[in-house]
Amino acid sequence: MIKNDLFLKALKGETVERPPVWMMRQAGRYLPEFMELRKKYDFFTRCQTPELASEITVQPIRRYGMDAAILFSDILVIPQAMDIEVEMKPNFGPYLPNPIRSKEDLDKVIVPDIQDTLGYVIDAIKMTKEKLNDEIPLIGFAGSPWTILCYCVEGQGSKSFDKARGFCFTQPEAAHALLQKITDTTIAYLKAKVKAGVNAVQVFDSWGGMLSPTDYQEFSWKYIQQIVNALKDEAPVIVFGKGCWFALKEMANSGASAVGVDWTCSAQNARYLTGGNITLQGNFDPARLLSPPEKIKEMVTQMINEFGKDKYIVNLGHGILPYIPLENAKAFIDAVKEYK
Repeated sequence: MIKNDLFLKALKGETVERPPVWMMRQAGRYLPEFMELRKKYDFFTRCQTPELASEITVQPIRRYGMDAAILFSDILVIPQAMDIEVEMKPNFGPYLPNPIRSKEDLDKVIVPDIQDTLGYVIDAIKMTKEKLNDEIPLIGFAGSPWTILCYCVEGQGSKSFDKARGFCFTQPEAAHALLQKITDTTIAYLKAKVKAGVNAVQVFDSWGGMLSPTDYQEFSWKYIQQIVNALKDEAPVIVFGKGCWFALKEMANSGASAVGVDWTCSAQNARYLTGGNITLQGNFDPARLLSPPEKIKEMVTQMINEFGKDKYIVNLGHGILPYIPLENAKAFIDAVKEYK
């Protein structure tokens, strides 16, 4: 039994004394202890070494005592497992030297055996569970198939992912075949994570907001729905789409346990668009963590009042920024713990 089960209660929609809190990207680059490890090991070494990944996962918990941990990893371990080369270049970000641009490229992409290719993630989960000692739940995650396709086709990060969208619109058959391969891999991956001990999973659709509502249904949502259908009876699923307010109704009716909301959608609109019955997660603007600590506490309290303390998980509207002062992150967490 998990000792602090606030997060799991919120996912079930149960009444809680206060909402649970964690932060997207909480295991990472705003922490000095993380930066020490970053000096010694490159990005994918940190992801692929279970001892390092588990240590990074628990660093923010030791410092701030969030109500849930999220396994340190990256969404791009999936294309790596599918035989697509991915590098993480310093001061540049992800770089895929051989992007998928044709049916011939697609034919080389495999649906892998998860234990063979991503066994290091499974080992990291087991090590992390030991370190957490059932104090709090552990979250596993994956990128949405559309978000993964964006990187696979574009070959790097982008503000608009024009090449990725162009690929979908000029070669829809190849795009859907790639999306299905990513979906099949992701389902197997998340199932393996649940079997290894994660208590919930989150699907990040970071680039869903790049698509029109109609194209979103075709190239993103129907693949996320497959993932939810495959996982929902095994573990709670949280669906988070950045810039996807127009899909909140589908997300709420999908069988997911919770829906993430970014900072551009108000609590009132999020409750309205989701029908008012599902647990919501979010939606503090990550840049607002640059405000003075007292202001942060005031805004967090207001945010909880607007969402309501039940069926709500306090979080940011996207990942924490790398240059957030430590005392500001602490103010965010403490405001929730002190909520009455």
